[in-house]
Amino acid sequence: MQYSADGRSDGTDTVPFPQPGFLASVFRDLGADQDPDSDDPVDGRTAPDRPGHGAAGDGPSAGGTTGPGSTDPGASDPGDGIAAHARAAALAHHRTLTVQAEHDRLTDLLRRAALPVSAMDFESQLRHYEPRPYPGDDAATTDEPEPRWADFAPAEPPAADPEAGPSRRLLDSGYQRELAQARLAHQRALREWRTRRAEADRPAADESRRAHEEAEEARARAVREYNESLEECRRAYRLAEPAAVESLLERALAAAETATQDLAAPCRAVFRPLTRTAVLDLDLPPLDLVPSLTGYRLAPDGDILPVPRPPADRATDYLRLVARLALRALQAADAVDTDEILAGVVLNGWLREPGAAEPLCLLSVDADRDALARTRLLPPEAPYEERDGEGVYADAEQDEALVRLRQLGAAVTPDPYARTVVQPAAQAGAAVPAAPDLSANEFAQLVRDLLTRGGLAEWSVRLRGPDGLVATGEGSPGSALPGRWVVWASRGATPVGAEQIMTLAEAVAEESAERGLRLTTGRFTDEALDLTAEESHRHIHLIDGDGVRELARTHLGLPLAAGL
Repeated sequence: MQYSADGRSDGTDTVPFPQPGFLASVFRDLGADQDPDSDDPVDGRTAPDRPGHGAAGDGPSAGGTTGPGSTDPGASDPGDGIAAHARAAALAHHRTLTVQAEHDRLTDLLRRAALPVSAMDFESQLRHYEPRPYPGDDAATTDEPEPRWADFAPAEPPAADPEAGPSRRLLDSGYQRELAQARLAHQRALREWRTRRAEADRPAADESRRAHEEAEEARARAVREYNESLEECRRAYRLAEPAAVESLLERALAAAETATQDLAAPCRAVFRPLTRTAVLDLDLPPLDLVPSLTGYRLAPDGDILPVPRPPADRATDYLRLVARLALRALQAADAVDTDEILAGVVLNGWLREPGAAEPLCLLSVDADRDALARTRLLPPEAPYEERDGEGVYADAEQDEALVRLRQLGAAVTPDPYARTVVQPAAQAGAAVPAAPDLSANEFAQLVRDLLTRGGLAEWSVRLRGPDGLVATGEGSPGSALPGRWVVWASRGATPVGAEQIMTLAEAVAEESAERGLRLTTGRFTDEALDLTAEESHRHIHLIDGDGVRELARTHLGLPLAAGL
């Protein structure tokens, strides 16, 4: 209370004022802003009026230092920087987890793409009919006997006194309850039995049974017609009809993709009866399927920086996946050919990018039946097990899929991300191929079929290249090509000159053969024709492109287009 000069109270209370700077510190703790124009917005006193805010050198704040617990109003809160750094670290970690999920998906695709495929031959596609019983033909039929009370009556309780009569048991309450429940159960079973007999005798039941039998006949007829059509396809396949062979191959290729349905890599098949070769066009997955980063890191200044992978590692991972897809397609085609119609398989891997004018060939395999039989396309055990902690990211030289493709003589791009293409072994465009459209194995198979059907047996290839081959054969005395022969066959637009005729004559002498055959899909020069007319080279025979096409029509019954 305050008092006047005469000692009386004036009616007002006296509140003790807090220590200077106390409210200011409270406001600072609560985050309140101070008025920059006021030295102390709380008590209204200026700095010289408050303790610790005197002139320089006066009080504890002399020398520009601040007291304990006081902060500089112009300085930023260090907690804000720590929070921003924590948020950036969490974001970098989240992005790294996203990249790791992409690596895990690639690992799973590599594993599933290496799984063995089931053979989709004709035997596995046959359907079997199993009749389904009529729902009414169960235990409750019209021959079911009527429920008997003896099957439901409860056992009588044993009498306490053997000499007591049956009236004593009627007084047993437990026995009376069991007896009542047994009567109810017997009546319920009897009612259900009579209902089933009545339903079985109704016309609706006969109609339902007749509908069931008609449905079963339709099912059996559909299975029978399907198997008959499948047998027709099998006969056409054995006759090497292109539609039947291509249908079977594409079914097998589609079945092989079930393990990686989330990866779009369709494969189409074209069959060439001339060389009994299947040309497979495999669509390769997009290049961005393989992660380009290993994760993210936080820079000292707080920026989130991506950590790129080495380009060579990324290219190797893509080729590793492509190799598994190619081997799976080859295995599917080889496994389905149980009748050995195919003499070889050509597989081209195409990268089809949006907006690109033409697809890019990054992989090409030209394998005959013998090469496919020698090469273990997919392992029978767990595929591509991890070794030495490397997992699926092993060195490309040690990757089994790429090694097996190299054993088949495959051409693989060294850098898919540089769009480095390879030459396709064969094109599957024209229905009637020309000699340049054939692969090296196809051309060798064509020459062998033409000459062996002409009578030249014991065929043995000595040298073979992309454009031709050198082989030996021997025909029986009564055949069209008797004796031992040296065959030099080639394809190309360059005319065959006299030098090659003389080289062939030397090879005939070295092999102790009797004759030589120079075959070309092109033509011979006038000098070569004049040389074979001489006595010293009359044992050398010539067949040009027109002769090759005529032999194909005569011995194979199939046309070969004229093209160089």
